[in-house]
Amino acid sequence: MKLLDIGEVAERSGVAPSALRYYEDLGLIASAARKGLRRQFGPEVLLQLSLITLGKAAGFSLQEVAGMFGKDGQPDLPRDQLHARADALEAQIRELTVLKTALRHVADCPAPSHLECPKFQRLLRAGSRAGKTRALR
Repeated sequence: MKLLDIGEVAERSGVAPSALRYYEDLGLIASAARKGLRRQFGPEVLLQLSLITLGKAAGFSLQEVAGMFGKDGQPDLPRDQLHARADALEAQIRELTVLKTALRHVADCPAPSHLECPKFQRLLRAGSRAGKTRALR
């Protein structure tokens, strides 16, 4: 098995060497050896780093991501948690879509003044009542 130097892993994965050392301290990844002071990793670390990056992008904490690896370092993905996160992202997308639509209306509103626009008035009332973007529907 060809080992990858920490610099090569950082370059190929886009993850900074400091983050690689931090992930190793947390037990998310493990170096296979050292060459002098430089950590050496097996090629499987690239898949692990891809999963860590994906998990972080999906909003999982590093602790939650750590639970997605088995003792052997291979993925052991909790499908129920993934479904729940996908559902939460879907709800967030809906809320952001509503907000985007409201902002486009405000930006393109043909009324001489936004305060004269009935739809803008409804958006203001809904926003002040709920304080959340989903109230802007």
